[in-house]
This record gives sequence, C-alpha cells and structure tokens, in this order.
Amino acid sequence: MKNKETIKEAILVFMKEQKKMSFQVKEISEGMELTSSTDFKLLVSTLAEMEREGTVFLNKKGQFKLPTEEPVLSGTFRASDRGFGFVSIEGEEDDVYIPPNHTNFALDGDTVTIEIIRPAQPWLEKGAEGRVKAIIERKFTQLVGEFYAYTEEGIEETGLYGYIEPKDKKLTDIRVFIEEKGIKPVDGAIVLVEITLYPDNEFPRSMQGIVKTVIGHKNDPGVDILTIIYKHGIQVEFPDEVMAEANTVSEKVSQKDMEGRRDLREEILVTIDGEDAKDLDDAVTVKKLPNGNYHLGVHIADVSYYVTEGSALDTEAYDRATSVYLTDRVVPMLPHRLSNGICSLNPNEDRLAMSCEMEIDQTGVVINHDIFPSVIRSYRRMSYTQINKILMEQDETVRKEQEDLVPMFELMGELHRLLEKKRVSRGSIDFDSPEAKIIVDPEGHPLDIVLQERGIGERLIESFMLSANETVSEHYTHMKVPMIYRVHEQPDSDRMQRFMEFVTAFGISMKGSSENVTPKNLQKVLDSVAGKPEEPVISTMMLRSMKQAKYDVEPLGHYGLAAKYYSHFTSPIRRYPDLILHRLIRSYGEAGTGSAQIAKWEAQLPDIALQSSKMERRAVDAERETDALKKTEYMMDKVGEEYEGIIGSVLRFGLFIELPNTVEGLVHISNMKEDYFNYIEDQLMLVGERTGVVYRIGQKVKIKVTKADPETREIDFELIPDPDAPKADSFPQLQKNGTQHKNKGSKPKPGQGASKNPKEKQSYRNKETKRSKDKKKNKPFYKDVAKKNSVKKKRS
Repeated sequence: MKNKETIKEAILVFMKEQKKMSFQVKEISEGMELTSSTDFKLLVSTLAEMEREGTVFLNKKGQFKLPTEEPVLSGTFRASDRGFGFVSIEGEEDDVYIPPNHTNFALDGDTVTIEIIRPAQPWLEKGAEGRVKAIIERKFTQLVGEFYAYTEEGIEETGLYGYIEPKDKKLTDIRVFIEEKGIKPVDGAIVLVEITLYPDNEFPRSMQGIVKTVIGHKNDPGVDILTIIYKHGIQVEFPDEVMAEANTVSEKVSQKDMEGRRDLREEILVTIDGEDAKDLDDAVTVKKLPNGNYHLGVHIADVSYYVTEGSALDTEAYDRATSVYLTDRVVPMLPHRLSNGICSLNPNEDRLAMSCEMEIDQTGVVINHDIFPSVIRSYRRMSYTQINKILMEQDETVRKEQEDLVPMFELMGELHRLLEKKRVSRGSIDFDSPEAKIIVDPEGHPLDIVLQERGIGERLIESFMLSANETVSEHYTHMKVPMIYRVHEQPDSDRMQRFMEFVTAFGISMKGSSENVTPKNLQKVLDSVAGKPEEPVISTMMLRSMKQAKYDVEPLGHYGLAAKYYSHFTSPIRRYPDLILHRLIRSYGEAGTGSAQIAKWEAQLPDIALQSSKMERRAVDAERETDALKKTEYMMDKVGEEYEGIIGSVLRFGLFIELPNTVEGLVHISNMKEDYFNYIEDQLMLVGERTGVVYRIGQKVKIKVTKADPETREIDFELIPDPDAPKADSFPQLQKNGTQHKNKGSKPKPGQGASKNPKEKQSYRNKETKRSKDKKKNKPFYKDVAKKNSVKKKRS
C-alpha cells in the first residue's frame, strides 16, 4: 500500500512540472504510472482529499488544477467590436474575459500578459475576468489601407501627410496617421504602412506610421487581391539574393547530378494533374506483378537537391512555408525557375526524384516498399479530364489517342478502388463535396462560379499520394528517428458531444462516449445520410466538430484518415514540410542515424513544424478572404434576384444561407419580419413565437439578394415566406424540451430580434464603424486631429 502523503507530494510535483494548466484524472494516473485498479482508486481518493484540503481544485470541466496566488498569465487577445475582449491561454479550454476598461489598448491578435481580477465561479457558470498588464508582442506591425491625403494646410497644421483606414475588419474604427517621412503616395493609393505608434490613453483610436510600399491605386486591376496578399504579410517578390541563387541552378540534369541514384528513365511513368498546372511534382506508374499483387510507383520531384540547407532559397522557403492560391494567381513558395522548370516533372525531360515504390496485395495493404533517390523521365503528361474520359465516360476518341496507356490507366482505377475500400473499412472519413472555382476575366472581375466534381482521375491520384505519405511516415517512425508529421488529433469531447446531440434530431443515434468516438463511427453517420437532404448539414456540422490539422514532431496520427502514421511527402514544390521530409530521407541515407544527426533534427524540427502550421493558416485565411471578395463582386449585379438555398448556420442574430454555387449570405434577425424568433441553441433552430415557424440547418429556403458589398465582403439576403415551412409542432424534441413557440402575453413586434438581452440584439456586424462618404473625402479631418503634430514628442 502506497503512503498517501507520499502520493500527494508526487501529484503536486507532477502537476508543477507539466506545461498544462489543468489535468484529467486519467492524465495524472498515466503520467504517474498509477494505472492498476488498486492504484487508480487510491489516486482518486487522494485527489478528493487534496481538493478538500485546498491543495488542488476542480474546474467546471471536472479537471484538476493547482491553486495560484495573483496569477500572471500570457495568451492571445481577441478583440470584440464592443470594446471588451478575451484572452485564450494555451492549455486552458476557457478564455479569460477582459472588460472594456481593462484591455490596456491591446489589439486583436496581440500576445499579452494578464492578471485575474475575478476568479472563475463555475457553480454560477461564470468564467474568470482579467486585466491586461502588458503587451508582449504586437500582431500588427504593418497594415494595409487606402491612403487619404491632407491638403497643404492640413500637412502644415498637423505635421502629418494624411491617413489610412486599415482594411483589416478588426481595426475598422482605427485610423493610422501617416508621418511626412517615407514614401508620399497619391490620394487613393493602396499602401503598406509600418506602424510606429500604437493606441494609448491620449489617442485611444489611432495609430501612426510610415508608408513603406505603394501596392497600387484602388482602381488598378488586380489591386484588390494584392491588398489581401499584403494585408496577410505574404511576400510577392523574391529577394535579390534568392533570385540570384535560383538563376545559378542548371536547367538540365547533369551526369554528376545522377550519381548515386537509381535510374528509372526506362520506366513508363505519367503525370496526372489539372490542365492549367505548371508545377508537376508527382509521376506515377502501376503494374501487375506475377504473384497477382500490384506495383505502385510514386515519384516526387527532388526539390531538396536544389534547395540546400541554409541557402537563401531554403531560408525563403522556410519563411513562406507554402504556396498560396488566390483565384487567378499563385504566390509560389519557390521561384518559377525551379517550380516550373528543373523541379517540374515535364514529359520527356530527365528529372531528379525521390521515389517510393510499393507492393500492394489484393486487400490494398502495402506488404513491401522501397524509398530511394532516383532519376526519371516522364513518359506523358495526362490531365484529370482525360483520365475521367477514359475510365468514367469510356470516350472512344480519347481512348484511341492514349491506347498504349489505357491498360495501365484501367489498372490504376482497379488499384484505386482497392485502396479506397481499405481506407473506408478502417474508418477514413470522406468529405467529398464539390469545390467552387471562380472564373474571372483578364482584369480579375468574376464571370461565373462553377462547381467542380472530383472524378476518378482526381481520386486515384489522391489514393496513390495517401499511400506514399503513409508508407514513408511509417517507415521512418519505425526507424525511431526525428520526423515531421501531418497530424489530426481526436476531436474535443465537448464539441463531439454537441454533434452527437445534434444528429439525434435527424433520428441518428451514435454509440459510445464523446471522448472515444472513432472515425468509423463518424463515417457510418455520413453513410446513413448519403444522398438525403440533411447530408450537407450533417457533413458541415461534423467538420466543425473536428480539430484543425497541423504539423508536429510527434506521431499523433491522422484522425480524419484513420491513419496511425501520416506525413506530407508528395508536394515539395509547394509545401516546406514535404521538402524537409525529403531532406531528412537524404540525411539519414547519407549521414546515418547516429546521435549527432538525431540531436540536429530534434533541435530543428519543432520550429519547422510550428512555422509551417502558422503559414498554412495564413494562406488559408488569405484564400478564404479572396474567395469571399470575388463571390461578393459576383453577386453585385444579382441584387433583387431570387434563389433557392440551404440554411448553413443558425445563430442568435440570424441565418446564413448557402446557394448552390457556394455563395453565402446573411438573413439578419431584424429583417425576419413575419414573427419574433427564439433561438434554441441545443437544436440550432430559430422558432417563431406566434407562427411556430422553424428554421434549422439543412432546411431549403427561398431568398432574395438585398445587398452585396465587396468592401466589407457582406452579402445580405431576405427570406421569401414559405406557407409550407415546417412548424414547431412537427419536432418532438421541441415539445420534449418544453420550448414555448406560442407567445403567452404581450407580443413583441415582429422582427424585433431573437433575444431579450439588448446586447445580443446587436448585429454581428458593427454598423457604427462603417465609413461614411463625408468622413472619407469632403470633411477636412486633420482639424479633428490637429494636436497629432505633438504626438511624436509625447510618446517618444
């Protein structure tokens, strides 16, 4: 029997040494190796005793924490447009509320230190309240905006050249005044400004800076996307030293380059990609072996041979970490001389590659594999469209044109189906929804939005790349060497619990606990609604319940793919983690896996994984913002038109409706005039008090477009009343929960809002911060800020 006092001391030491703020009992038992039935019971009773003594306490999530005195914590500040904010702290699920008078002028995204001024009161469901003590790191060091020039009188009076209004939505009520030094742009220019002074007590809603770059004029074609690129800090041009290094790379593969490589130039390899792809980084081949198994060869451009460790090209690739795809352009990770030249697997050209050859049995299992550097020569370039015509449409013309390769393509289709069946059987989740492609004219104006369905051409390449990624990842994991993984962790149990409760409204019952839901459980849910009206909504809600994939140095597995080991190996032209994986393969092959090599990569990889994850999120944000901009532009001349759509989100302030072309718009609660609507949070529904009309996710509705504003990216819809709309009486769960949909007493005016809390009636869009026309041009604003000329002295 272990001594309780000894266990108490050990628990306190364990909790103090960990980086986490709170612990589940299971985490403590596993961390302290008290997992037997007897030890676990003793641990639980000891923790209960420690809680009574006050040496540990339980938070509202049922997790144990150490008590702290006057805690000073650091985290990321998230601003609200109503003046208050929240600070998210790593390791803590609950954010700390920061009242308006305690933000210390922190801006959205700043890293701050805080102190708790009112501890959490979980028994009252109240979170902790804090005060920002200091700003450790500013998120915004540069801002993009439209420049408004002062008159000569204004410049003389203020000592400032003009101002910009930032394009970032989180800063819509802040002006940045421009110092006279630096570039002097013309009125209407879109500029990049380096911030020199931040808000303070005297100037709470303004900043000051110097113009570093003129991006273009607001009326120039394409400047809208350039604005987004610069706003997110994405570099367009490559530094001179990077271009100089790229220009020294040979355009041909030499005999010396081929030394130590396996020569596969006689193999029949093909590239399969989109028609407009210029950076072809993978070539494949499939053969049937004498034993009935399949030979799959996946050959990836060996970018790491040209982008060497510590070079200017490598430093730039690390900084960018990914190529960014924005409607009508690509901001590449590498200069075109490499990405479209020597590193692109163009047909009939010798190219260096990193190869993964696999033997796959009749059940889709890889039973043998080999990973090695090679030299290849692509036999032919094929497009997804051609493969789809050959295998799906049985197009005789295309089959005749490619008749020498048709047998291999049919074998590829056969192998793909085996691999896909294997993934499905283990529980891989398939979110196979069409992608929207925005068609633009030469000046960037959107002409159409088309949905692109993935055919067998796209899917078989995906299957082959997934197999290579898993095979390489598992190989080097078993070697017990440092690696970089693509991980997708188990969903958060709270989010998954909400999802499980949500699907019950559709008659779906999920077995098991929200803490151990398997990918196979979720795939069964998707299978059960395949082809049904509720499929899109359930798929969307499931996606929202997932964690975000990222890069890591620990093999945490990929939940969505139901893969134990997974790394990115197949796209080194556009992703830095893939390039690094190739470098690791070469390093372990040439320098071995001794202690010096292990220590070197253990030191480098965590930072590479973090940087790659951050830059990936930045790219996704820029891509989403660009899509939103172009979709809003596309809808500008559709105002007044009517469409059918599906409710994609139900929130307290209204409904987001998605049209078949993926355009999404808001029906604000204040414009739902037919009734007063209550928000039923656990069912994600709006229910009319008088009419009983129900609006819920996945429901088809008719709308009229009322607004499309590219500047704010806002699209507004108006509901067209439907006499056959579902009523609350049709939903047993509403009756079961005692939801009152009929008003019993004085009736609020229709369209009044979904909440009786005045704060919650406010639109999610901060209408008050919009610029008015007289504010922009006609009023001499410098008179409002004349004392700005003394700012530099006061703040220096």
